[in-house]
Amino acid sequence: MTALPTRSLLVHDAIRAAGITGDIVVLPDAASTAVLAAEALGVEVGAIANSLVFMSDGEPLLVMTSGAHRVDTTALAERLGRGRIQRANPDQVREATGQAIGGVAPTGHPAPLTTVVDEALAQYPEIWAAGGTPHTVFPLTYDELVRLTGGTISQVD
Repeated sequence: MTALPTRSLLVHDAIRAAGITGDIVVLPDAASTAVLAAEALGVEVGAIANSLVFMSDGEPLLVMTSGAHRVDTTALAERLGRGRIQRANPDQVREATGQAIGGVAPTGHPAPLTTVVDEALAQYPEIWAAGGTPHTVFPLTYDELVRLTGGTISQVD
């Protein structure tokens, strides 16, 4: 395995502990958006599990959404019975995840995050998520993502 950045080593350990066998891939160029990641991997943009951090009810909320979707925060708040959901700023993202925007993984955070998983990701036999930096990604299945995050399955768009 290529030497991984420190943040990605935390993700690697967490996915192995969860029984996920996919390897973290180090990309030559940053893939900080779903479109860039899909292009680098040769997959549909919808198969990219985007990690978006929001703030809601005074706490961070991680939304794992298909790269083909935008999150409708008003509709999602209603579905979840939460107050207003708004995008976290870069400092809030780093505080909640230990990772920078563009490389936020679904795991490897300082503490577990309340997570929502986009039901649309279920249509892909393999999905890709960030590995803790904008240069790292790893493959997993939808079921593995839900199990890894302990996430609530929901429509997000």
